[in-house]
Amino acid sequence: MADRDWRNQTAVTEFILLGFGDFPDLQILLFLIFLVIYIATMTGNILITTLIVADQHLHTPMYFFLGNLSCLETCYTSTILPRMLASGCISFSGCITQLFFFCALACTECYLLAAMSYDRYLAICKPLHYSTLMNNKFCLQLAAGSWLNGCLTSTMFALFLSQLTFCGPNEIDHFFCDVIPFMELSCSDTHWLVLFHFILSCVFTLPPFLLTLTSYVCIIASILSIPSTIGRQKAFSTCSSHLLVVTIYYGTLMIVYVLPKHNTLSLVNKVLSLSYTVMTPLVNPLIYSLRNREVKEALNKAVNKYVAFTKTC
Repeated sequence: MADRDWRNQTAVTEFILLGFGDFPDLQILLFLIFLVIYIATMTGNILITTLIVADQHLHTPMYFFLGNLSCLETCYTSTILPRMLASGCISFSGCITQLFFFCALACTECYLLAAMSYDRYLAICKPLHYSTLMNNKFCLQLAAGSWLNGCLTSTMFALFLSQLTFCGPNEIDHFFCDVIPFMELSCSDTHWLVLFHFILSCVFTLPPFLLTLTSYVCIIASILSIPSTIGRQKAFSTCSSHLLVVTIYYGTLMIVYVLPKHNTLSLVNKVLSLSYTVMTPLVNPLIYSLRNREVKEALNKAVNKYVAFTKTC
């Protein structure tokens, strides 16, 4: 009873996100850099979403999934960056909330990327059946399933995390409430929770990764079988943007969670975490807008309409 009372009196209700506190002289510069990144990311992804909704020529399965991805990236960025720009303190409920949205959006992105890769597989490997297989109903089911799986996974895990007890150090050596650094601070037995986290990760994120990998193996094999160079280039151009995004996202994600958790590698871990939490949402609009002719044409039409409207006013 005495031990329980002591725990209740010293229970941690607030955490300190250390972030990049190892560089006190660069705090103002880092703040300005992340503020610019946040504004650019929100602007780019909202612009992509607006173009896809407004332009009839972009009402295709590929751009439907891209619109979902851009919408997700705005939420993803808003989950991480505002907290980085604010003070380093975060409440227990705030940490659980951030973890919930981070896990939900990360899992949803895995499924959306898988859906996009399957869409490209059907377009390149089965072009005659593409419009029949990838119809509006199936697109909606894939998108809804992606969001539902992400929310379901995160809800289960967040409920277990909320039951943990914290009675010791309250400094999280990261710039957001990541799962492993958060659990390491708990004075509860977290071995079962680490195992549960591993099982959830395998069950909910391994299938979309394998589907993405299989789709691109088939796509590359199909492209290489095209006899003409022009044909190969045209086929590859339809999926090169998505392949680049998938490589950046999964590449950095795997390195971060496979990297040994040593104090000497904490800075490397943070920098790599920036790649999939901050940089990927920033570069996605650039990659898709610069490499996709349809998006550039839709953007030019929107700008011309805006210019014409301002002249008439």
